[in-house]
Amino acid sequence: MDINPTPPNEIPQSAEKAVLALSRSFNLMSLNMSAKQLLGCNPAPGEIFPLQRLFANGDAVAAHQAFETVVAQAKEVDVSLATVIGADGLKVPCEYAAQPILRGPRQVIGVIFTLRRLSSVDRPVLASPIETIEPMPLFSAQGLFDDLPKGSFTIDTHWRITTFNRAAENLTGFRREEAISRHCWEIFRSDLCGKQCPMRLALDRKQTEMDRQVFAVSRHGLRQALTVNVSLLKDEAGHIVGAVETFHPAGGDRPTAFAEPGRLKGIIGNSTAMRELFAKLPDLAASRANVLICGESGTGKELIARTLHQLSGSHDAPFVAVNCAALAESLIEAELFGHEKGAFTGAEQSRPGRFELAGKGTLLLDEIGELKPDLQVKLLRVIEQRSFERVGGIRSMAFEARLISATHQDLSRAIQEKRFREDLYYRLRTVTIMVPPLRERTEDIPLLVDHFIRHFNAKTGKQVRSLDPKVMQRLMAYHWPGNVRELQRCIEHAFVFVKGPVIFQHYLPELETTPAELLASSALPVTVEVHDRDSLLWALKQAGGRRAAAAKLLGISRTSMWRRMKAMGL
Repeated sequence: MDINPTPPNEIPQSAEKAVLALSRSFNLMSLNMSAKQLLGCNPAPGEIFPLQRLFANGDAVAAHQAFETVVAQAKEVDVSLATVIGADGLKVPCEYAAQPILRGPRQVIGVIFTLRRLSSVDRPVLASPIETIEPMPLFSAQGLFDDLPKGSFTIDTHWRITTFNRAAENLTGFRREEAISRHCWEIFRSDLCGKQCPMRLALDRKQTEMDRQVFAVSRHGLRQALTVNVSLLKDEAGHIVGAVETFHPAGGDRPTAFAEPGRLKGIIGNSTAMRELFAKLPDLAASRANVLICGESGTGKELIARTLHQLSGSHDAPFVAVNCAALAESLIEAELFGHEKGAFTGAEQSRPGRFELAGKGTLLLDEIGELKPDLQVKLLRVIEQRSFERVGGIRSMAFEARLISATHQDLSRAIQEKRFREDLYYRLRTVTIMVPPLRERTEDIPLLVDHFIRHFNAKTGKQVRSLDPKVMQRLMAYHWPGNVRELQRCIEHAFVFVKGPVIFQHYLPELETTPAELLASSALPVTVEVHDRDSLLWALKQAGGRRAAAAKLLGISRTSMWRRMKAMGL
């Protein structure tokens, strides 16, 4: 997609080094405030700006050679020393670097000069400050551009990154080699990427975008608040050739509350499994592919779906969640697709369904494995045709929302048992996310406990600070059949009774001996799987027919126990 508007005439003012961008014909494309202050003037974009106007004496010749090298080879030059003609003709010792402005992988359309004024500490100045300068060690490619304290990158007219400095690497987690030639939204993954991003606003409004606040997610799942400045570059003919963006943590260099490790939106976890999940979510959010989220009850599947929606370019559109297991069987079709007036007894007026209410946002079908076969057929048709009809209606309506499904069931087994359509399964699972149970990421428990303590402190007005070490040991050893939801209820139970700043064991609900310990003492054959009929019967017998106790023996929730009994006709 090409960029058409005319750019403003300044590189963002937040850069601390002097920065000038020149076209191949030496027309000024852009400059920042530091460059204006160094030169003591404010040249207009498009104005011819020969290097003799910038560099003194023979240094202009060397700068020309550097310029030609950048243009011919499409690569950066090492940092060099030079004397710059500053305000009022003052000769200012500086060091400078040059790098290309690219359109596509090899077409150079201009050169960026980055200059830093040298003090007496940086280099000795003797009788003649120009001729007697001591040589200074040169440092490698990208030079001063890398030394800019703010993250910075430039894009071409196809939104592909052409330069990427070291601070940008640190803030995004992507190396320069990975970022170059990729679309900016693939690397700088902010909540505004899309129609409301500062770069697009700068293009649409034809003016510099300054001090815009965004939330961006790094490669490692770190969410942080950033301040962004954007300006555009143009050639001598006034055509847009790209844009430059600088960014830094909001509120200075200190991490904000949104930059805490192990947190992405409302999802919490610092285990290997959760970090891998965090790394996937921004890429998934940027696409419109169907996603199937699998995991046990209580692991946070809906929370992950909401996070995908919030990170997407459609975050301002509706998010509609439907629990397929909670809807009455006789009304579920009308709930999903809506109905016209008189479609059935009690339908006194037309009503939109969840598919219609989702608009261009996100539709979550939770517990998708509970859908009856006849409704699975209709859902398959909607996914394939991207349209549906209200119950009792004849008008076809477009289905424009992104579809996310979630289930705690093993759908592969459900397919084998003829309870779920195989063709629907493959339509739903373009991408599959497996959410690990809490017992497989116990290292996340302290982080979750800290989050819940802060949450319930704010809700109840109490001042709880920590858990007794024995309590934490008990929580770490417990099997958590109800996963994160059960842990949350456990801490909430403690808040009902806790009087001081520390939660002790007697404030907790009763936590049974872990299923692993129960199984070890009960002669359950290790070859028996907890999901099959014999295991259910064994657990019910051991528990005297009590479903709750049997569920704990198997390490599953009571709801899962009931569903499996129902599915097996027990």
